[in-house]
Amino acid sequence: MPKPFRVVTWNINSIRLRQVLLRDVVAALDPDVICLQETKCPDEFFPLELPAVLGFKHVLFRGMKGYNGVATFSKRPIRRHETTQDWVGREDCRHLAVEVDAPGGPLVIHNFYVPAGGDIPDPALNPKFAHKLDFVAAARDHFAATPDLRRSILVGDLNIAPLEHDVWSHKQLLKIVSHTPAEVALHTAWQETCFTDGLRHFVPPEEKLYTWWSYRARDWAAADRGRRLDHVWVTHDLKGALSRHTILKDARGWTQTSDHVPVCVELRI
Repeated sequence: MPKPFRVVTWNINSIRLRQVLLRDVVAALDPDVICLQETKCPDEFFPLELPAVLGFKHVLFRGMKGYNGVATFSKRPIRRHETTQDWVGREDCRHLAVEVDAPGGPLVIHNFYVPAGGDIPDPALNPKFAHKLDFVAAARDHFAATPDLRRSILVGDLNIAPLEHDVWSHKQLLKIVSHTPAEVALHTAWQETCFTDGLRHFVPPEEKLYTWWSYRARDWAAADRGRRLDHVWVTHDLKGALSRHTILKDARGWTQTSDHVPVCVELRI
């Protein structure tokens, strides 16, 4: 049987600070493609030797000083896809689309880092929240123009936990940025343009599912007040190829780790 195709997404929260931890991610998940967000690294300082050391011959990245930034490592040849863009007029390195040589033909993988949105869930009072809503709406509109999209995967830190059991307390988080009705509605509309939720394909909506635990908790594991902010979506033609998922929850306990954990989806294509 052919080896499954594995895609990992991880908000690494500084690639230079946490590049050693990528060895453990690769050892645990053996991915064909790794999509990283919040690399916080200008392109001229990107650790170019890192992908090859980890077994990835191909890498593309978009970075800037201090914040944001996305990078995609691949064991198979990749090319920057024409749909890579800056959203809502800001050059803030939040999206990278690549075309990957894969079994059965090329795949397009979109790597997104959606704005967090600040703390106040009111676009009139909080420009960061307004920007987040505008960003997600623009992404929704873009993909709505291609409802028959095929052989595409969208991953990343989308900074929205859309379902009731994607957060530790639906009731208490309804007015907290990342789970507000306004964000959820836009997120859902974006997904429904042409994608299937790759994680909820395996985990029923009534079960808790988290990928992020705050640094603020004294004991994140005991409190288990998580949110599912990291996502993997696949176009409908790939739904039948989904074979397995892994949330690498142990990574949240690693020394000097990110507050997000790596997420892996496996496809038989």
